[in-house]
Amino acid sequence: MLRDLALLILVAAAFAFPQVAHAKPIHEERFVSIGGIEQWITIHGTDSANPVLLVLHGGPGDALSPYANSLFPGWDKDFTMVEWDQRGAGRTYGKTGPSIESTMTIERMTKDGVEIAQYLTQHLGKRKLVLAGGSWGAILGMHMVHARPDLFYAFVAQSVVVNFKNELSVSYARVLEMAEAANDQKTITALNSIGPPLWKTLFPQWRIYRNAERAYQAKLATAPNPAMRTDAAYASPAERTQYAEAEEFSMFHFWAGRQPKSQADAGNLTLSGPLIETDLRGLGTEYKIPLYFLEGEHDLTAPPELAKTYFLSIRAPQKDFYIVPGNGHEPSQAMIDLTHKVLLERVKPLTK
Repeated sequence: MLRDLALLILVAAAFAFPQVAHAKPIHEERFVSIGGIEQWITIHGTDSANPVLLVLHGGPGDALSPYANSLFPGWDKDFTMVEWDQRGAGRTYGKTGPSIESTMTIERMTKDGVEIAQYLTQHLGKRKLVLAGGSWGAILGMHMVHARPDLFYAFVAQSVVVNFKNELSVSYARVLEMAEAANDQKTITALNSIGPPLWKTLFPQWRIYRNAERAYQAKLATAPNPAMRTDAAYASPAERTQYAEAEEFSMFHFWAGRQPKSQADAGNLTLSGPLIETDLRGLGTEYKIPLYFLEGEHDLTAPPELAKTYFLSIRAPQKDFYIVPGNGHEPSQAMIDLTHKVLLERVKPLTK
């Protein structure tokens, strides 16, 4: 009888104090077949029950996989983090080489993004994902959530380029004004020599402007840069060479529309790549998911007032617009921290 009583007490205690389920971490890295080619993704999180956050890198061609651990420390406690080396970038480029250049359209890469989201929902057993991305990643993300809002809880976009030609015209005038205010005769002469955009050539016209913009962006951007370290798995000379080749490949394609046949041929490249025709206004103003825009106060590539005008025209279930003080076009630590805050406070509750 005492034995039966002890068993009864144990059973009652089990019901009174149920054991807490242990978190199930997830760590996966692999190529997956997306859009007819093998594309590289990494999946990391401390608890697979967390919502999935798919991060879209910018550039185009600047894959974040090598830097994710240092850029987003601790985020894997709140989200299952997914990095994707897009078509033409990082290890995906290493797998295909330049053979896929003709397929690198915004339409095809939007389809890639949708296929990645579908794969992740099925593979991880989720109804939807959270999406985040900056600069080129914001362009791609807006196309993705417009095409398939049913796959996403919300989109957090940084440094949004709305209409490339408009942004370039505003930025050129601003850089020239700053050079004149600083009595920077070298830059004034260089900018006046090419005139206002849109220029015909990538070299030297666009390059002359780009060098001037970067110089003045560095003067304006006062917010500290994030700690950005290459993960050991991506640090070998072969990996770094591959990464640099992918960056250059994507740059030529998206800005000029093709690769130079030789060093001499680079001077014949025109400013006619897919990025030049970017205009998010063509997607319309109706979005079916919450949207959150984070813009740098001193962004010369994507001036925040142009993003704000576009943002105000959008109709969405929820939306918010944030200005990050001291931030240029590239994300500062302050922008990354604010992104995390928005994801935790505004977006994660939507995933319940």
